[in-house]
Amino acid sequence: MMFNDKETQLSLPESVLLGHALVARLADSLGIRVFFIKGPASVIQGLRRAKISADVDVIVAPSDFDVLMQALQSRGWRERPSDPDNITFPKHSVTLNHPEWPCCIDVHFRFPGMEKPASSCFETMWASTTDLQLAGQRLKVPTKVLGTLFLALHALRSPELPACRQELQYLAGVTWQESQSEALLELATATGALAAVRPFLESLLPESISPAWPEPSQEWRNRVAAQAPGSARIIAIVQASWRDKPKLLWRAVLPRTEVFLTGNIYADLSVLGRLNQHRGRWVRFFRDLPSLLRDLRHLP
Repeated sequence: MMFNDKETQLSLPESVLLGHALVARLADSLGIRVFFIKGPASVIQGLRRAKISADVDVIVAPSDFDVLMQALQSRGWRERPSDPDNITFPKHSVTLNHPEWPCCIDVHFRFPGMEKPASSCFETMWASTTDLQLAGQRLKVPTKVLGTLFLALHALRSPELPACRQELQYLAGVTWQESQSEALLELATATGALAAVRPFLESLLPESISPAWPEPSQEWRNRVAAQAPGSARIIAIVQASWRDKPKLLWRAVLPRTEVFLTGNIYADLSVLGRLNQHRGRWVRFFRDLPSLLRDLRHLP
């Protein structure tokens, strides 16, 4: 499923729908399990107001991650450059782009906020999927309860953003209307997401139910605290052992090429282009310094 007519350009909504169908058919041909999160399915299920999705979000069984990646890459999809620093930015997905498609594919092997081991977490989630007809293809998508959990966790990463607050309010209304708070509690417990989802779920539960709320992991606390650009890197340096601090500091001052390409894969990497990239990073650092200090103060 590819369009090669250079005179034809897919619109973003069309490419997202076709991207879902492409991945679903590819997974079926390989005999591996995938399901799709967020995106058009969440709108159809009434979990989100109508909006245009910018990419395809798919979760694959961790044991099949490499198989799916190789299959997509053999069809022209290429891994988008990302920061190689897995301490500051713990990986949970890989983004792929294609020169003939206006959307990307995000292949997830875990989801932030869900702390159970990735393999067992996938099995729990897979048991809470359903079928949905989309783009002429029968797709596996989360049930409404699991879909709510995904969207709530995604919004809770940036709870100060107006769009995320609105999403959480909308999800709360849906959860209350459909009396799904107890089912959501059960699923959050099974996936290890109870600590992360607490700010959303706690007020929706009946008074008779009082869970033993666990403490959120350091990774989740860091994700929520790091709201200003660059603060994740500063937090990682502060929290690192003295042995690791010099390496992290060095990479913050002199980042690898991939870092310059994360925001723009067409970034100018000539000598002058790199100097301008460094200059821009320092300008942003001093401009955002008050926000960086605020994020550090919010660390537990």
